[in-house]
Amino acid sequence: MKSYKIAFWFCLPVVLLFFLSSCRNSRDFIMTVNGPVSSDSMGITLAHEHVLVDFIGADSTGYNRWNRQDVIEKVLPYLMEIRKLGVKTMVECTPAYLGRDPILLKMLSEQSGIQILTNTGYYGAIGKKALPSHVWTESAEQLSERWISEWEHGIENYGIKPGFIKIAVQSDSILDSIHTKLVKAAALTHLKTGLVINAHTESAAAARAELRILEGEGVSPHAFIWTHAQIAGIEDQIDLARQGVWVSFDNVSTDSIELKKYIYLLSEMKTHGLLDRVILSHDAGWYDVINPAGVIFRPYTAIFTHLIPALKSNGFTEREISLLLQENPREAYTVRIRKK
Repeated sequence: MKSYKIAFWFCLPVVLLFFLSSCRNSRDFIMTVNGPVSSDSMGITLAHEHVLVDFIGADSTGYNRWNRQDVIEKVLPYLMEIRKLGVKTMVECTPAYLGRDPILLKMLSEQSGIQILTNTGYYGAIGKKALPSHVWTESAEQLSERWISEWEHGIENYGIKPGFIKIAVQSDSILDSIHTKLVKAAALTHLKTGLVINAHTESAAAARAELRILEGEGVSPHAFIWTHAQIAGIEDQIDLARQGVWVSFDNVSTDSIELKKYIYLLSEMKTHGLLDRVILSHDAGWYDVINPAGVIFRPYTAIFTHLIPALKSNGFTEREISLLLQENPREAYTVRIRKK
């Protein structure tokens, strides 16, 4: 009997640790346009796509510029196509003042059966034309309050909450005051909400500048997605991934030359043991409000029809492909405050 008691007290901490771990994981969630759902429900995820974009500028855009039903008729078949390929979740990266429409995304999600995430934050690239005028006069703290309010109360009066923070900066090593303000606002918002920061960045120099600001505010690199990282060099991708940054290879297409580039990048990340820091997507779509008939809609399928077969031919396993398309997006987009 004494030996059983010893075994019981020896095993109890292990059992409690397992129980607490299970409880913690059961509370992990993402925020979709239809509300919070378990992170485990994400499944195959396309982590950077677009449904609709309006490049006219922050001072002119608005819901009056497109007909939601027209957009649905255009976009829904593409969503049904990827649903048949096994996609369960799509991260829609169009920010406010550039065509973000939470009602449209909710309608598309309900009709397609695909979970969709929308965002809060502002887009400072393309010459700052997608920034509302108050960005120039408000502080980072005031901008952050706006974004936190969308998380706490929903976007506008719709009750639909963002699932991540979207910002965009210039591709320079030294960010100007406006872009610096956007990054700081994103940091402050993350520390209050736990939403991951998806930053249109491109150059490694700009990514490093963003990371310095985020870490200066106490935010971990694990809260930062370096979007369009494929534009930079492999040495920078490896270095920033080792620091904990999510390295996002976007814009996967069917072009054979481009596919070779992605195979090379992914193979290098695999060789250095960093596949668990990589996010993969198309940056595809989209319904162009300025020229809806003239801009070709790019499908969300190249990863499945072209890249995955090529990866398998180059020795990638199902487990590694699952890491890129399921486990990594789940870890990145799970709502969780990540402090440095």
